[in-house]
Amino acid sequence: MTLAHVPAAAIDHYENFPVASVLCPPHLRAPISAIYHFARTADDIADEGDLTASQRLDLLDLYRHDLTAANSPTMATVSARWPGVFSTLHAAIHTHALPTQLLGDLLDAFVQDVQKTASQSGYEDHRELMDYCRRSANPVGRLLLHLYGITDSVALTQSDHICSALQRINFWQDLSIDIPRGRFYVPRSECARFGVSHGDLAALRQTENATQLIASCAHSARALMEKGIPLVHSLPGRAGWELRLVVQGGLRILDKIEALHFATLTQRPTLKWWDYPVMVWRALWM
Repeated sequence: MTLAHVPAAAIDHYENFPVASVLCPPHLRAPISAIYHFARTADDIADEGDLTASQRLDLLDLYRHDLTAANSPTMATVSARWPGVFSTLHAAIHTHALPTQLLGDLLDAFVQDVQKTASQSGYEDHRELMDYCRRSANPVGRLLLHLYGITDSVALTQSDHICSALQRINFWQDLSIDIPRGRFYVPRSECARFGVSHGDLAALRQTENATQLIASCAHSARALMEKGIPLVHSLPGRAGWELRLVVQGGLRILDKIEALHFATLTQRPTLKWWDYPVMVWRALWM
């Protein structure tokens, strides 16, 4: 199959957290949706379907070319593969002066994902994993703060804490899905600390040591989230309420992981309809 014949199919996704919801300020829904669909489509290129690693990297190179084109005034050289993504992103970039370096950071993370999945090399320690989160998750929060006109360093750091925590929560929620696909996010240093071998993880063995390992990872994600929570009081009006629900969505997934006794090598916790009233109630008291 040549690159020209690789399909650009739409893929349905389960989402834990609201995206451009009714709580989002109406004038920002279009740029927020543009950012989301840019990131979601790139993630699909990196992760979905039966493409080879080489095909994924070639498509991500083409996607990066289209990002560069979208950053130009005319977007004359954009490809025809993802017109719905880059036409709206072009408008968002030029209407709201989006910092495109952050969008490039997202693509760097997706390229890294493809390379690490191909090699099944994983991450050495939490520092290396956090560096990945810095490029795979934190840019989204910083782009949203840019749209809200918030640029102070304290708010940016709090946003990074929340975004990295959400990314890590997603890792620990999805172990039973990611590992069979060759995606290993549990740091090797933590596996060694808890006596969990690569073979244990690859076989999805929910041993007592593996349970303690996942519990430690989940507790670390919760602590990171709590460091970012003060940001909800810095965002104005509806944006602040949107963020409260995003934070509570992440914390509720951690509750679900704990309720499963951290057995996410064999089960994937998800949010149900009855979790949303709990999240709203907790959001009211943040």
